[in-house]
Amino acid sequence: MSLHDTTYFNCTIEGGIARISLNRPERKNPLTFDSYAELRDWFRALPYSDEVHAVVIVPNGGNFSSGGDVHDIIGPLTKMNMKELLAFTRMTGDLVKAMLNCTKPVIAAVDGICAGAGAIMAMASDLRIAAPEAKVAFLFNRVGLAGCDMGACAMLPRIIGQGRAAELLYMGRSLGAEEGERWGFFNRVVAGDALEAEAMKMAERIVQGPTFANGMTKTMLAQEWSMSLEQAIEAEAQAQAICMQGNDFRRAYEAFVAKERPVFEGD
Repeated sequence: MSLHDTTYFNCTIEGGIARISLNRPERKNPLTFDSYAELRDWFRALPYSDEVHAVVIVPNGGNFSSGGDVHDIIGPLTKMNMKELLAFTRMTGDLVKAMLNCTKPVIAAVDGICAGAGAIMAMASDLRIAAPEAKVAFLFNRVGLAGCDMGACAMLPRIIGQGRAAELLYMGRSLGAEEGERWGFFNRVVAGDALEAEAMKMAERIVQGPTFANGMTKTMLAQEWSMSLEQAIEAEAQAQAICMQGNDFRRAYEAFVAKERPVFEGD
């Protein structure tokens, strides 16, 4: 698929940074069957792109995402059989897997409502920053479902700890920006009018770095969850040896010797 031609979410690509947002601000940007699938396919295509080196997910109309659309998703789900339901839940999980395996760092800039699958997308991002008005809610139990949705029971405890994750998943309550920063869900909280600029600044710094090596870091962060410590050390030895064959490693050395700042090119 073309990374530029999206229907169910907005996308602009400039300077190696893809800036995306859901495009239904009048309904607080809910996800639909179509937007789930398109986002999944878009992130799946990223490893093959030399144009994008970082992704920033931004709010639209003051909100990040209200999660699965009540009328377009939840209503139809109540009429599906088990085979159809499993196809849907696997598709939503595939979006998270695609985000984790896209080889590009993903930054979530969260403002307003960030609930359900929207909270999952923020969770699956590498870095998260928030406006003071941001409210994150893993509210699956509030609609009669388990909190174990799209990897939440695996990923959320790794970010904020088991007890805190359990509280959010059992209670379905909102996590505010200040508490989210204190708990480690958000890397930082910034003024609402500076949110997108700060997220883009973070992305620009990443893009100025060794982008191939950054992709390797992201891959290792995802893959080492299921490795023993010995396996992880060996995997990192191999990954680092690959990066040492790259030109960016040589450029960094030559710049250090010349007492200059290295200019990386991602090869």
